[in-house]
Amino acid sequence: MREFAADPPEEVRVGDALRDAGHTVAVAESCTGGLIGSLLTDVPGSSDYFDRSLVTYSYDAKRHELAVSREALDEHGAVSEPVAREMAAGVRDVADTTWGVATTGIAGPDGGLPGKPVGTVFVGIAFAAPWGSGDSYTRVERFEYDGSRTQVKEQIARGALRLLVGEVASVANGE
Repeated sequence: MREFAADPPEEVRVGDALRDAGHTVAVAESCTGGLIGSLLTDVPGSSDYFDRSLVTYSYDAKRHELAVSREALDEHGAVSEPVAREMAAGVRDVADTTWGVATTGIAGPDGGLPGKPVGTVFVGIAFAAPWGSGDSYTRVERFEYDGSRTQVKEQIARGALRLLVGEVASVANGE
């Protein structure tokens, strides 16, 4: 799983950024099936900042483990911005971590939908600012990747980690 890795790999950069900021992260994974958690735990000392990865593949798992609303799933489908947003905030809050990361997409080779081809993913990033600051937020980005199912999953996982590194840096720099 190093075909799309940067140098240094995203999981190392995430670890360094989280450790330097004194932050923690939890992950809610659908289409990546635990790959982000696996990459994060490949780094020695990841227990300093990594709390958990919940693989919430089904609608029921998203609802039960992350409190994703029935309305978001029913109105938009699992592969959507609203569901990624609720997944990221849900895992952040369930784990009580600084950051929540979520992936929901179509890894392929089948399953593409009109407007959501194979390789489409929504990545959610949720930040828990100090209580009372009003600075907590959740953002979602949409990406489309090409390749085999395994290649798409790796690109999604690494893309999510790159997005997290950028967000941690922004918060650490007061942006």
